[in-house]
Amino acid sequence: MRARLALAVSGQACELREVVLRNKPQGLLQASPKATVPVLVLPSGQVLEQSLEIMQWALARNDPAGWLTPSHGDVDGMLKLVAECDGHFKQALDRCKYPHRYPEADTTLARTQAVEWLQGLEARLISRPFLFGDHAALADMAIAPFVRQFAGIDGTWWDAQPWPHLQAWLAHWQASHLFESVMHKLPAWVDGTEGVLFSAEANPG
Repeated sequence: MRARLALAVSGQACELREVVLRNKPQGLLQASPKATVPVLVLPSGQVLEQSLEIMQWALARNDPAGWLTPSHGDVDGMLKLVAECDGHFKQALDRCKYPHRYPEADTTLARTQAVEWLQGLEARLISRPFLFGDHAALADMAIAPFVRQFAGIDGTWWDAQPWPHLQAWLAHWQASHLFESVMHKLPAWVDGTEGVLFSAEANPG
């Protein structure tokens, strides 16, 4: 999702292909032997295989909402926080969301680790509406999809947590026009068929 958020806000036209990973199309394997998503194939033939890499590529071309220019902090600081999310927090999230995949994992410990990291986000948001200042930036858009996943594990539990700023931040993101614009489900891509043209106009919202 976060790669699509950056493509949308930067107004980059592309062809979307929804991949069902349990039935990977040959076209995906040819484009990216590691066969994970997202994958972006550029006109030059270069292949981008990480969502954060795709976000940075899109924003380097056009950044109308200032995602790379936070009002507090800098890009390096944002990338450090995103790295924590993609590493420490994502690992805990996966063990809470998919316990059957990690039967050896301590789910209670994983939730505790996730909670500790989320409390750090709550602390950041006490003094400002977004993670790095007065407007949404790269860190907000790269982290929010994973926080959304964690909140969705048990909505009642999430709502009961003492995190009013984090909860409001997530709700604001989910109510945004940009979020709505990338949430449409697409039919599964089949080899030999075309994808769906995605050409959202640059929209900071």
